Amino acid sequence: MKPISIPRPLVRVNQWTIFLSVILTWVTGQYWLLAIPLVANLLGIFTGFNPIMRIARLFLTKDLKSYIPEDVAQQKFNSTIASICLAGGLLGFVFQLPIVAYSFTIMVAVASFVAILGFCIGCFIHFQWKQFQYRRSIRNT
Repeated sequence: MKPISIPRPLVRVNQWTIFLSVILTWVTGQYWLLAIPLVANLLGIFTGFNPIMRIARLFLTKDLKSYIPEDVAQQKFNSTIASICLAGGLLGFVFQLPIVAYSFTIMVAVASFVAILGFCIGCFIHFQWKQFQYRRSIRNT
């Protein structure tokens, strides 16, 4: 049976991994570091197995149900946006397109850091998309 929620500390570790990989990429110039959260998030989206979260899970001390839950579907949506930005940044660096590389990595770094602080940009976008779909369905009936 697939879980319907993810403990918040695991989501936070994933957000920190994204943020720190971008910062380390900028500082060191080692753009392959973006592949770490990119591969982990793509695995999470397509298989439900995010190795970053799986490793972090080993360090949780309480029962998983005692942590604040994060919706799996919402996290997949957020991971999709993050993966697009990470892939865009990585490709920008690989093909020496700095405007593309920095545009995508700035977006994902800001989004992950703001999420760590408590406001989820992906959640806001998802909510607005659902509202748009609902309003459109009402209009069409």
